[in-house]
Amino acid sequence: MTQRILWTRDELILAFNLYLKLPFGKMHHSTPEVIELATILNRSPNSIALRLGNFAACDPFEHKRGIKGLTGGLKQCKPIWDEFINNKESLLYESERILAGRQNKTIEDKFKEFLTDITELKGESRNQLVKARVNQNIFRQIILCNYNNRCAITGIDVPDLLIASHIIPWAEEVKERLNPENGICLSALYDKAYDKGLIGINESYKILISSELKQRQDTDFYNKHFASIDGQRIELPKKFKPRKEFLQFHLDTIFEKRNII
Repeated sequence: MTQRILWTRDELILAFNLYLKLPFGKMHHSTPEVIELATILNRSPNSIALRLGNFAACDPFEHKRGIKGLTGGLKQCKPIWDEFINNKESLLYESERILAGRQNKTIEDKFKEFLTDITELKGESRNQLVKARVNQNIFRQIILCNYNNRCAITGIDVPDLLIASHIIPWAEEVKERLNPENGICLSALYDKAYDKGLIGINESYKILISSELKQRQDTDFYNKHFASIDGQRIELPKKFKPRKEFLQFHLDTIFEKRNII
């Protein structure tokens, strides 16, 4: 009889890391990412898929969709879920640090393409910037996955053209900067327009065009890129929908500044 090997905290964190990056429909043993993590952990793809199902049982967003997940390993997975809810920055970074180690890399090696400008930094300043860049990268992966790699306004599905837009800006609210409910997948034009308050999204998930932008209604670019989306409802993800309080914060503090009477 094969001896059952208990999961370590590090292994559970890595399974949770993958859970955040996969749509529910891909959490099965034949998914390439599941197979890859199974190889890294020296476990079977089935065991990884079961753990992903355990995390689904912790996830209130899945419960709202009527998905109960697998409750058999709930006691082991729930503390990891709670740790994420209470301290997203630390857990997400730790998950990538552990993953890098399992891949025989340092965290800086793993994310070197995002760290090319920090060569002169040393000590704590360097560590803080590395952590921020890593977490920003993970946030992008989570948001693009959440929207199935499609812009919520146009449906563009080319990842290189997509941005994980923050509803409440990154620098504005530390606690929510890595909250998946604080992100929307947008193509570059609409990300910039949203970031600058030229467009907004209300609590009914409908797009609003600022009065400042509407002053350009006689231009080709307005008619091509903005006229058709005025009042359009964004495509919502199945899981982490934009939190309505965050959308209202953006309307009140950013969008309203661009409404010129």
